[in-house]
Amino acid sequence: MTTVNPNPVTNRLAAIKNWLAKASWKKKLIVLAIVIGVGWLVKSLVFKTKATVQYQTTQAEKGTIVESVTGSGSVDNTSSVSVLTQATGIVSEVDVKNGDHVEAGDTIAKITLDRTGQQKQAQAYASYLSAKNSLNSASANAENLRASMDTAWKKFYDIATSSDYQNADGSPRENMRNSSADFQSAQGTWLAAEQNYINQQSVITQAQVSLNSAWLSYQESRDTITAPISGTVTDLTVGNGSLITNSDATSTSSSTSSSTSSTKVAMIKTGASATVTISLTEIDIPKVVIGDRATVTFDAFADQTYTGKVASIDTSGSVSSGVTSYPVTIGLDAEPKNLYPNMSATASIITNTKDNVILVPNGAIQTQGSQSVVRILKNGQVETVVVQTGISNDSQTEVVSGVSEGDAVVTSQTGGSATGQTGSSFGSSNSRTGGFGGSGGGALRILR
Repeated sequence: MTTVNPNPVTNRLAAIKNWLAKASWKKKLIVLAIVIGVGWLVKSLVFKTKATVQYQTTQAEKGTIVESVTGSGSVDNTSSVSVLTQATGIVSEVDVKNGDHVEAGDTIAKITLDRTGQQKQAQAYASYLSAKNSLNSASANAENLRASMDTAWKKFYDIATSSDYQNADGSPRENMRNSSADFQSAQGTWLAAEQNYINQQSVITQAQVSLNSAWLSYQESRDTITAPISGTVTDLTVGNGSLITNSDATSTSSSTSSSTSSTKVAMIKTGASATVTISLTEIDIPKVVIGDRATVTFDAFADQTYTGKVASIDTSGSVSSGVTSYPVTIGLDAEPKNLYPNMSATASIITNTKDNVILVPNGAIQTQGSQSVVRILKNGQVETVVVQTGISNDSQTEVVSGVSEGDAVVTSQTGGSATGQTGSSFGSSNSRTGGFGGSGGGALRILR
């Protein structure tokens, strides 16, 4: 009985095996040659496909490159100053309108004070008189201390220049001075008197500051509202008959305690520049100097860009959560109409500009050890050249040497490589920026 194997592959292999067993050596050699030929052909086709490499290039070009640093922050102050009052009552007179130019001290409006307003004005005036008396007392005390200092100095001078303590040529007799109780006492009295007089100057300065603060508080509580600065009146919020009460308070006066509130009755727009303060990292801050130009955008005016320049740099910096940042203040050349303090802003500060330099996309720069290199496609062959780079921005890098204008620099490659790899192997882990940068479209070159 004959058994039939149902598997066709097994049957085919068995048939081949039987044929080879019965075939002559000549036939076996022919079959072997055919197998080797087919294998070589397949291998050639496969390796040829793997060896196909596609390079994307772009020409090195001459142009202008701008290097900048970017930071975010907020509006520090605007060119408008608030006209505030701590008075309460009924507005009896308004002397200006929106658009009027006023000088510092000009009358804006007058108020018929209510009982609360009268009491607040009286208290403010009493505080002002007290501060004035304190300043006068401190000044008088300083005169007394000065007289004491002068007397002590005269006594010390007479002793120090006497023959007991000074030689004929005017040089001091140190041994006598160091051993004399009278000399040491006179010197100590003079030095103490001098220090008391110096300390009193600080007391006078403090009294003057207190007087200025009390005066400003009194000015804000008076029945006459005046302009704090010269400029143009805007946002006038009061008219004849307007009622100003404590419930109208919208801000806190810096010249009084935190419990004393002020009401804004107008704004005065000055010619000063609005300022924006941004924070920069410790890497970026050394690149910035006062006077650098900047572009500024605001979240509230997303479709507009404004210009300005760096006005100040806080090099002390601050640390938050282990991160150090440095505030930089930018003065605006012009400001939006409705710009308010604390609005969010982003600024790019131009730190360097170079004209007529060789530029390549960032993606063309690679690092090999401590050197920067660029691959150039010449006559169908790729050459790796060492380059010296200059400044860079988000898309381009300046090449100082190693590349000429018009060179076809490789920005990426796909397909096989010299090591038999496939896929993109350029501009990845060892690229300067990790991406394919550059301006303009590259020409696709294929090497076979």
